[in-house]
Parts: sequence; C-alpha cells; structure tokens
Amino acid sequence: MAAVLALDPAQVADACLEAAGETGKVVAAANFNSPSQTVISGAVAAVEKAAELAKAKGARRAVMLPVSAPFHCSLMQPAQEEVARVLAALTLKNPQFPVAANVDGKLISTASEAANALTRQVTGAVRWVECVQALVGAGAEAFVEVGPGKVLCGLLKQIDGTQNYWNVEDPASLHAALEGLAAS
Repeated sequence: MAAVLALDPAQVADACLEAAGETGKVVAAANFNSPSQTVISGAVAAVEKAAELAKAKGARRAVMLPVSAPFHCSLMQPAQEEVARVLAALTLKNPQFPVAANVDGKLISTASEAANALTRQVTGAVRWVECVQALVGAGAEAFVEVGPGKVLCGLLKQIDGTQNYWNVEDPASLHAALEGLAAS
C-alpha cells in the first residue's frame, strides 16, 4: 500500500490503471482519506509502479506504507469470503443508531445492511470523505477520535475544517475532549 498526497483521486485511479496494465498485477485506490490523500493497494510491484506514475502526474509525494497485507483491494477476496461465512453464522441486530459504512460512505441502520457492508469493506475502498460528509449531513456536530495519534482528526480538518473534533489517547486528552464537548 502507498499513500499518494496532493493528487486528484481520479488521477490516482488513472495511475493505478496504467500500472496494472504495465505490470499485469492488481493495484487500485483503497482509501479516499481526504480530497488530497488517496491510499492505493495491491501487489507490491504494481503499487510501486502506480506510486511512480502518480508522482509523474504531479503528486507531491507517494509514501509506501508498512502494512501486513494489501487491504481494501481484490487481493483480499479470500478474507472477504471468510468474513461472509462468519457473519452468516451470527445473529445480528439492527444498530441502535445509524452507522457510517466506510465501503459506501452512507449511513446504515439495519443488521442486513451492516453484514453486507462489513463483508464488502474487506475488498472495497474506504470512503472516509463520504463518511464524514454523510455524518455532517445527518447533523453530526462533534467528532472524537479514540486511540493513539491524530490521523483521523487531521483528515477531518482537510475534509471540513469547520467541524469540532478531539483526539482521546490518554487521561489528559479525555479531559480536554469532555470539556470541549460540554462547551460546544
């Protein structure tokens, strides 16, 4: 996988198509993280070629990512089949509130939609920009990222800098988030 910075997502997709044609291997857009960041995934040689082509098309940078698998592309089909098998054996209930499905960037509210989205997201691209837009469109006014780092907060700022957001990774940041949420 590689993060392509400062290149239109359509141009990134073009670089992937060209690289796939040249190498005969899979490479595709895997994460639409912000208007200026698209992550690509696939066979290493094809990802490297697509990154090179993206830079030639004007990308500011293309950074190889240290990952254990080519997530969110067709090479994950065996994993998708296993996820589908496991989910089919479970009894899921409707979520108590709408959930943003990253594979579509839409809000879902039924168990069947959730199972379908969970299955498709294994090979489908993450549509983070569309998820944020759907949440804002549904009235979300505050976003809290839980975990180490502030990657999602940074992406949110690129997508819609008018939103309130906090990162929680330790007691001090939890306190700051709670104070910010109370004030907003």
